[in-house]
Amino acid sequence: MVGSRSWIGALLYRYVNKRHGNDRSLDFPLSPLQQEKRLQRLQERLQVPFDETRPDHQEALKALWQVAFPDTHLKGLISDQWKEMGWQGPNPSTDFRLLFKRDGNRATWEYPFAVAGINVSFMLIRMLDLCSVKPKCLPGINFVKILSEDEEAFDVLYCIAFEMMDAQWLAMRASYMEFNEVLQVTRTQLERELSLEDVHRIQDLPAYNLLYQ
Repeated sequence: MVGSRSWIGALLYRYVNKRHGNDRSLDFPLSPLQQEKRLQRLQERLQVPFDETRPDHQEALKALWQVAFPDTHLKGLISDQWKEMGWQGPNPSTDFRLLFKRDGNRATWEYPFAVAGINVSFMLIRMLDLCSVKPKCLPGINFVKILSEDEEAFDVLYCIAFEMMDAQWLAMRASYMEFNEVLQVTRTQLERELSLEDVHRIQDLPAYNLLYQ
């Protein structure tokens, strides 16, 4: 893993911290029933598509803009300003496009920001076996234990996965045609880390440090 911390991962992780704080660990263990309900809540979240008419979804979109452009006032949810973030049109809920890297030599490559976010989410859902009532694979089983300690574990894991994917993209000097390969390398490393015996919290993942580089 090489490459400096991307603004993408920083943006996402700052949003999580802003909403929920740095540490959501519990002072007491959850019962098996409580763990099951927590997993169910996460599974229900993953089934919710973006809806531009929902106030909470609108606020999340505004928060995304705020952490990306903290010194620029957003004129509205439908505005040509969204093109500055890489959306194809003025309404980000209906369109995605490639976002160019603009940190040093990153501008040499096009970075599939919107596509990457969707694919990272889908990769995590499959890797953790979250479509099952209870995950059966070792990474998924261990993640449920982590989730019992921190209800926002999936959000932070998403940020970690994005950072890992970003670093792999730069290390490989990848093109869009190699995106699946980059994603597979990211998945393999995450599976390895989530299978470690000494990982009990999201902070125990070796790649967690990427959020602070």
